[in-house]
Amino acid sequence: MKTKIFKSGNSLAVRLPKELELPCGTVSIHREGRKIIIEELTENGWPEGFFESVRISRKDFIRDKTTYLEKML
Repeated sequence: MKTKIFKSGNSLAVRLPKELELPCGTVSIHREGRKIIIEELTENGWPEGFFESVRISRKDFIRDKTTYLEKML
């Protein structure tokens, strides 16, 4: 599917085809390599599945709480 990028004031805008229509409002946008990802935000302001994507599930990953608290004081 192709679309157009055009200038809107001092910004660039992307024309989304009807098949990719999103509700009007705030979205999250970020770059992954050469891709630009636009995600609809949930009611709490985070993209769907965000916390699952950043969760660290390794059992050997732990922060030394004592050292962390000493640095904070």
